[in-house]
Amino acid sequence: MRTIVIGDIHGGFKALEQLIGKIDLTDRDALIFLGDYIDGWSQSYEVIEFLISLKRNRIKNNQTAPIYLRGNHDELFLNYLKTKTQNSMWLQHGGQSTIKSYQNRSSTDFERHIEFFEKDLKNYHIDNDNNGFFHAGFHNLKGPKYDYYDNMPYWDRTLWELALCLDPNLSPDNDRYPNRLKLYKEIFIGHTPTSRLGKLTPINAVNVWNVDTAAAYKGPLTALCVETKEVWQSDPVYTFYSDENGRN
Repeated sequence: MRTIVIGDIHGGFKALEQLIGKIDLTDRDALIFLGDYIDGWSQSYEVIEFLISLKRNRIKNNQTAPIYLRGNHDELFLNYLKTKTQNSMWLQHGGQSTIKSYQNRSSTDFERHIEFFEKDLKNYHIDNDNNGFFHAGFHNLKGPKYDYYDNMPYWDRTLWELALCLDPNLSPDNDRYPNRLKLYKEIFIGHTPTSRLGKLTPINAVNVWNVDTAAAYKGPLTALCVETKEVWQSDPVYTFYSDENGRN
């Protein structure tokens, strides 16, 4: 059995299809999607359709069901679906492409997708090996269930910033070692594109792995095996959408 985490998709359905084809999935593989399925490229609707079908088919065939985490963009879009309120900041950061992707869809489509965003997405996931999976991270020293706001695991960047700043030679036994990083064996996140550090591959800092390889911009969509650290990547997502800007 492998545990495979997949980074931020941002409407890049064609890249998602290519990536899944490269992984050669087995029945027992555990798939964990780190959130931000929409906002960026033009096929946000198709991404959600794919994810809904993927879960249904794997359950039907007695395969391990995928786990879907909630991203900050997913929360913003759900709010739009339910209230039709157009947050101006959201629109500037990919929301407009998602609204366009959902034009002329049926009321049944909207109902199914609202149900997906409300019921199928988790704020975070902890596996049996005590690995933590978050879209962004968490803030409380005792862990995410103690965070004052439920949305911290898909908004807060400070865990990643902390991991990047920490001296890798500092022992976990040292009193100065951050408690947040000692709570889990390894931590897997998206949310902050690795392109900010000049890379389009996953970045490891201490025990944190960032798998958002800038699919919304000029990077590929990435999957990472938790156990072996094998990496699969699509072609750069923008090459599938040559007449679009994504979030560039």
